[in-house]
Amino acid sequence: MLAETRRRSLLDLIARQGFATLEELARTLAVSESTIRRDLEALDQSGAVKRTHGGAVYPVELRGMPAFEERATAQAAEKRAIGQATAALIADGETVLLDGGTTTWEVARALAGRPVQVVTNSLPIAQLVGAGKETELILIGGYVYPRTGVAMGPLALATMQGLRVRKTIMGAGGIVAEGVYNSNSLLVETERMMMRCGQEVVLVADHSKFGRLSLTKLCGLDEIDAVVADAGLAQHDRAWLEKTGVKLHLAEAGPPAHYQAPEPARTETP
Repeated sequence: MLAETRRRSLLDLIARQGFATLEELARTLAVSESTIRRDLEALDQSGAVKRTHGGAVYPVELRGMPAFEERATAQAAEKRAIGQATAALIADGETVLLDGGTTTWEVARALAGRPVQVVTNSLPIAQLVGAGKETELILIGGYVYPRTGVAMGPLALATMQGLRVRKTIMGAGGIVAEGVYNSNSLLVETERMMMRCGQEVVLVADHSKFGRLSLTKLCGLDEIDAVVADAGLAQHDRAWLEKTGVKLHLAEAGPPAHYQAPEPARTETP
């Protein structure tokens, strides 16, 4: 079978099911798993599918969520590396709570197809992990912010009452020595409840979020157990972050060598 024909067949199968494993695809098309891996990589690069642990998912439909779509294209390679590095910190069988956002979406992408339990208030993340058979999904309800597909408000808070998870994975609008900030003040209360649900709180953010202020303070860094950033994080940002005692994990991939870190304490327009 020609590669182009085989890849069309792969795409059709994944589109019908939402998610398919390497083993399943190789068995269906009667080719080796290494061939399927190469085909999936090509389809992933073209944007036709999204590679996951042990397989692939059909891309999440994000139309109607312009803010999410726009942010997803910024530092995309760094976010993907952060997602993979964060997923490596999560053991099979664990329950994790994923905050809504484009970096946490990459964590979900790396977890899709693994035997973990994912709790989230994000419709894009729910669509992504809900397509797989191995990953269990628990969706937090509430008022859904239409620009990003994130649930918040009293109903979301009520859903999380008494909920406990092994890890809460959070994004951020800005991170400075005095704490973590978010550009959406309405979401901060929901995120604070998410933090209380987790035995361990992990912050995921690319280098552009450091040395930057945003609208509302979420928490101090003393409330964060670990930070996962990309390797482009500036040395001076690494230095002050490590002084706080937070465990820092750097993902392998990073931005171009010519990247210049922002000056500390810039204010971001929400």
